Amino acid sequence: MCALLCTATASAMAQSNSINNIQLPEVLRNRDRKEIAIPNIPGYQTLKCDFHIHTIFSDGSVWPTVRVEEAWTEGLDAISITEHLEYSPKEKYVSTDKNASYEIAKPVADQCGILLIHGGEITRSMPPGHLNALFIDDANKMNQPDPMNAIREAKAQDAFILWNHPGWKAQQPDTCLWMPMHEEIFEGGMMHGIEVFNEKEWYPIALDWCLDKGLAPISNSDIHGVAEYFYDYSHALRPMTLVFAANRSESALKEALMNARTVALFNNQLAGKSTYLSQLFDASIEVVATGIAGKEGAMRYLLVNHSDIPYVLSGGVNVRVPAKATVAIFHKPGSVEVDVLNMWVGSQKNLKTTLQLK
Repeated sequence: MCALLCTATASAMAQSNSINNIQLPEVLRNRDRKEIAIPNIPGYQTLKCDFHIHTIFSDGSVWPTVRVEEAWTEGLDAISITEHLEYSPKEKYVSTDKNASYEIAKPVADQCGILLIHGGEITRSMPPGHLNALFIDDANKMNQPDPMNAIREAKAQDAFILWNHPGWKAQQPDTCLWMPMHEEIFEGGMMHGIEVFNEKEWYPIALDWCLDKGLAPISNSDIHGVAEYFYDYSHALRPMTLVFAANRSESALKEALMNARTVALFNNQLAGKSTYLSQLFDASIEVVATGIAGKEGAMRYLLVNHSDIPYVLSGGVNVRVPAKATVAIFHKPGSVEVDVLNMWVGSQKNLKTTLQLK
């Protein structure tokens, strides 16, 4: 194969009449978009999002447009660049204007069809810790000495506010606590979601908080470097928040987030409200009757996975259904209850659902 390629290239060069500039596009890497197959649920589109990323305008290492290009190639629908408001380690080289990264990235996002949400990160010691404000007008106005005033300013801008990495050991080394200040923020209508997954960590207790308080479970990368260098995409999808929106628009995205229609996806695990997990599972897994009889009244059925998320079933049926694959089982006809071991409806509880084997 290598010899053929060399021969073809040499032949093309030999046939060219130019000795000044010969174009060799075959040496360039195609920048194809990975289309992630995650089905819609009844009445809503499933949008794939990352609401916590950084660029060189705070402590990241890439230019804002690179984040848009990553989002497009990785199959995302929406992102938010959330620079640390109080922390600008590269201010010698770039502006300290915390709206700059959004303004630079927005035209490219529009060209790529990526929903770019204006955001910023309120970065404080615990409590309250770090909080992202999304759908804001001006990130600079949130850079205030008192953390509660910063959060109130986010609320004044009608932001969706989420608590970042609540179990991050740099701030909560021994346990993951909901503190009195978090209760004050929540009771004041200034907390709408919590990261149950951040970068490479998942916080099961944060899922319980979300479900108990009606908050949106969120999964974000918090990426600072080059995403492809950081994550191994060979065995699992990149972390993302699945948002069930009425349509693919910023207003619909915000409405869905405010109403906590989300599922957190990370390392092929899903965490969220049972309603949305059940609908997602039903839209992903199709049961096909083959009509082929087995032993002792069992029939052969196919479980067809239409999504890029594998599912692990236990109980009435014990099987792993890989992403975009079909597995065959023998079972007696009827309703079969299963636990979906990679779908979490609580810190220690998996989704229970029913396979209809007809």
